[in-house]
Amino acid sequence: MGKLIRRELFREYLLIILGTTILACAINLFFEKQGLVTGGITGLAIVVKHITQPYFKGGIPLWFTNIILNIPLFLIGIMIRGKGFGVKSLFSTFYLSFALYYTKFLPTPPADMLLSSLFGGVLSGVGLGFVFISKSTTGGTDLAASIIQHYIKHFPVGQIMVVLDAVIIFSGALIFGPVKAMYAIIAVYITGKILDNMLEGIHFSKAVYIISDKGDIIADEIMRKMDRGVTGLNGRGMYTKDKKEILFCVVSKKEIFQLKEIVRNKDHEAFVIVSDVREVLGEGFIEYKSE
Repeated sequence: MGKLIRRELFREYLLIILGTTILACAINLFFEKQGLVTGGITGLAIVVKHITQPYFKGGIPLWFTNIILNIPLFLIGIMIRGKGFGVKSLFSTFYLSFALYYTKFLPTPPADMLLSSLFGGVLSGVGLGFVFISKSTTGGTDLAASIIQHYIKHFPVGQIMVVLDAVIIFSGALIFGPVKAMYAIIAVYITGKILDNMLEGIHFSKAVYIISDKGDIIADEIMRKMDRGVTGLNGRGMYTKDKKEILFCVVSKKEIFQLKEIVRNKDHEAFVIVSDVREVLGEGFIEYKSE
């Protein structure tokens, strides 16, 4: 048991290192170079670096601002939640600062606002996805929001985060102009989409409900020709009050056309409902991993 726990911890910290490195690449190679302030402490760090350039050569580095702003947040978090609070998040925050330091030496791609917002958003979403999968965060506005919510309990953490990030993005608009702020919003949107796909699964399938008087024939044909399982659900038509058997089946995207052909050939009056499924676990799809 202890060996499994150690292996899982090793995997989680490896994901944190990978995720924060990818996130740092997005910030250094795309966001900071183009003045795209996408919210969060790192977005605020980009603003700080820009406004301090007249006083310090090159401005205050991103990695330094990230540490300085996150340290008091973690201290307050420990005071509120105890010493065991956020060990992995603390590691993520400090490693992100380290990654921001060593990835700044990577060669910068050619300057292009649209490509920077697109590729920066993708890399940012992937990096945050790895960090969140490891049950950690990178500190920043999500930590600040949880602290504020501790004192203002009638506001959800999500709403507080939106307000904090909006203020940071607005400050970026004041410093770098509204056009760059609009590109930053594109990057934020892409980051959110990529992050959702990583957390919810990217193995899209189709769920199909079939209402037909020839349910047995259709089910046999699906199982025989497609080797897919079919489940019969009891239903009742509320207009006719007749009992109906509803067939339920999950198939891959490439199999949906074949399934609809089977239904059409067996009962052209069948009622078919097709919906998207984010992820399917089990035989024929993603197999459960055995420990």
